[in-house]
Order: sequence, then C-alpha cells, then structure tokens
Amino acid sequence: MTKDAPATPTDAIDVTTAGEPVEPEVVPADRPKRRAVVVEDEALIRMDVVETLRDAGFDVVGEAGDGEQAVALATELKPDIIVMDVKMPVLDGISAAERIGKAHLAPVVLLTAFSQTELVERARDAGAMAYVVKPFSPADLLPAVEIAISRYAQISALEAEVADMADRFETRKRVDRAKGLLMTKMGLSEPESFRWIQKTSMDRRLTMREVADAVIEQVGGGAS
Repeated sequence: MTKDAPATPTDAIDVTTAGEPVEPEVVPADRPKRRAVVVEDEALIRMDVVETLRDAGFDVVGEAGDGEQAVALATELKPDIIVMDVKMPVLDGISAAERIGKAHLAPVVLLTAFSQTELVERARDAGAMAYVVKPFSPADLLPAVEIAISRYAQISALEAEVADMADRFETRKRVDRAKGLLMTKMGLSEPESFRWIQKTSMDRRLTMREVADAVIEQVGGGAS
C-alpha cells in the first residue's frame, strides 16, 4: 500500500465518522456458496453439522473422521470454513487446527465436549478462530462459524499488509485496540469496526496501523 504521509490525529482521519451507519457488504446474487469441510468421528454429530451448514447456505465439500484427513482436505480444497471436533483418532482436532493454521489454509471452528480454560487456551494457541461446546444447536454453531470467517478475513488482511512478524503482531494488537474503542465509543459491531478501519486505510492511502493509531489517539486519549 502506498502512503502519502504518516497518520496524525489532527489532520489524517475524522474518527467521528465512525459513528455513522456502515454500509452492509453487497453480496452478488450469483456469488458461489461458501464452502465448508466438516470433521467429526461421530457420524450422527457429523450429519447434524452438515445439515445445519447446508440449511444456512453453505456447500459442504468434504467430510472426514480424523485430524489427518482434515489436514489433507484443507490442503486440497482450501474451504471457507472447517468445523472440526477436538477429540478424534489418528490426529486430534487441536493438532490438526495448528497444522491448518500454520499453512494458512482456512479458519477452524472447534467442537468440544469440555469448556476448561486449558483446552480453550490450547485451541486459541493452535489458531482456532472459535469453539463451540457440545451439545450445541444451530443458534450456537452458526454465529461461531460467522465469527471465525470474519476474524480469519481480518487477520489475513493484516498479514497481507505487514510481512514482518513483530510488526504484524503489533499491528494486530493496535487494530484490536482501535476496534474495541470504536465498538465501545461509537456503537459499531466488530465487523463494522474493522471495515471502517480498512475502508479508511484504503481511502486515505494509509496503513491500517496508522489508522488504528489515530483512532487510539483521538477516541482513547492516547491509551495503549
């Protein structure tokens, strides 16, 4: 991205516009269905997940019963989302999610029968975008899927902008801080906050980190 000048809180960005309505994403009527892979060793649960996703408009392009198959399908198909159980034969879901995440293949939602803090931390560290505790309903699963897809898109956009690992981490941290301020102070949702930062970045030819810094300075009083 080409930059004209560094962002400053006084002349680069009018943060007050963040409170204005954010135009919803225009989805073409002929856009292909989003593609999903479901990985669960219990056949009945797998069928239930597949049916839930299909009813929500997803195209389930692959099914598997263990983590190794999950990695293989992710590599081959590169779906828009993978819904995967944690406890599976051959390779567990967390280890599979870690491999998939490191290869930047797809966002992962993990299914688990437990909600212990240690398990949640392992799932997060493995790169899972969301997790759902069994038993679950479509009202539990589908929001987690949408959150995972949205967060993965945000992370991918930031990583495309920043190549260096240390700068990437710092950029993500500042953008997350700015999103939180826009959500709290301006009443935007998380996706709306990110879209506003991304759109402002493109419109003003600034990096998202510069936009985030301006938001933090103006809305958060310079808090880090």
